[in-house]
Amino acid sequence: MTISIIIPVFNEEKYIEKALESLVFQSEKPNEVIIVDNNCTDKTINITKKFNKKLPLKIIKEKKQGIAYSRNTGFNYANGEILVKFDADSILPKDWIKNVKTIFENNKKIVAYSNHFYLYDMSFLKKSLIPSYLYQFFFKMLSGYGVLIGPAFAIKNTVWKNIKNEVCIDDNKIHEDIDITIHCSFYGDIYIDKNTIINISSRRIKYNPLSFFIKYPLIFLRMLISHRKQLSQGRGILRFFIISKSLKSRKS
Repeated sequence: MTISIIIPVFNEEKYIEKALESLVFQSEKPNEVIIVDNNCTDKTINITKKFNKKLPLKIIKEKKQGIAYSRNTGFNYANGEILVKFDADSILPKDWIKNVKTIFENNKKIVAYSNHFYLYDMSFLKKSLIPSYLYQFFFKMLSGYGVLIGPAFAIKNTVWKNIKNEVCIDDNKIHEDIDITIHCSFYGDIYIDKNTIINISSRRIKYNPLSFFIKYPLIFLRMLISHRKQLSQGRGILRFFIISKSLKSRKS
């Protein structure tokens, strides 16, 4: 089973080295690592090039600004059977790729994979799984299935080819990881690995709290509305709310 790692980058010079080092030290290596340069103006790409001899590295460009644009460009370019979206400010445990392969190989119904996380740079939550479990619980309650987390998730390339023209790309209207979760859910099971934990940055909370606590929730609410048709086919409480509201409107 071949693995393609896709890392969208926009001025990640403070973080990219640790992310790439976590790939170098994987017990099973990726088949390709695709860096999608989303208009970097700092030293990100120069730092990345230092890993040319350690990783099967490819650097491509995406001029349209946005995480969804750059992720999609990387996914479309990749050749692996499994596509991994990996954030430049995250760190993977050494058996992450091995675990992903094992899980996909042992269960053919699984179409996408994600895991729990620690916030490695937030001292009082550094080794707490509370934020991760709350996030998963909240979304599963709403939709009926687990949610892929943007810092690191994997999907089958065959599934990506089915949904690539359906996923949303405007970062001001959607959370790309939740959006792709919803579209993936129609093709099979989404597996949330409770035994594998990655380290992710809390920089959005620390350095842009207004955006995180105000803008992000508003985008999430807009997403629920714009994806209500898809969510009505899930198994969570939103399904019953949407269906009951639809029935009431028909009666009136």
